[in-house]
Amino acid sequence: MANHSSALKRIRQNNIRRLRNKYVFKSTRTTIKKLIKGEKKKEEYSKVFSMIDKLSKKNIIHMNKAARLKNKLRKKLLINN
Repeated sequence: MANHSSALKRIRQNNIRRLRNKYVFKSTRTTIKKLIKGEKKKEEYSKVFSMIDKLSKKNIIHMNKAARLKNKLRKKLLINN
């Protein structure tokens, strides 16, 4: 257990940030799945791409993973069209 007030604050901040990052990542994954299934309009892929870019910019996911996800989406959307 932390003894200093700054260490306690750091623990609280880490928990809040972890939950926020988890929520943002999970909502992006859900949007991607809906886009692939066709529940969302194909024109909304730019919104999904910007969500992925924001995740990599905030270091929630790695830059290469973001590129992989976008490439995978491009391929799936081209095949379905």
